[in-house]
Amino acid sequence: MSEKSLTILKRLFVAIIGLTLLAIGIAMIVLPGPAIVMIPLALGILASEFAWARYLLHRFRERIERLRNNINHNQSRRTP
Repeated sequence: MSEKSLTILKRLFVAIIGLTLLAIGIAMIVLPGPAIVMIPLALGILASEFAWARYLLHRFRERIERLRNNINHNQSRRTP
């Protein structure tokens, strides 16, 4: 196999695994399961090969960080 064929095969494998895990994670939003873990995991796998997944993973991390900061800020305001 040529190097180009291996690259395409790797991208295809990453896409299949990543999109499958992403679909499971999205389903876990309404079904029981750890969607908050599965979705970033899937995006992390996809981000190894696809720029759009890197962007979505970056946005997801930003939102989680903002949420964490809001929670910490609200807890510090309640403490006398």
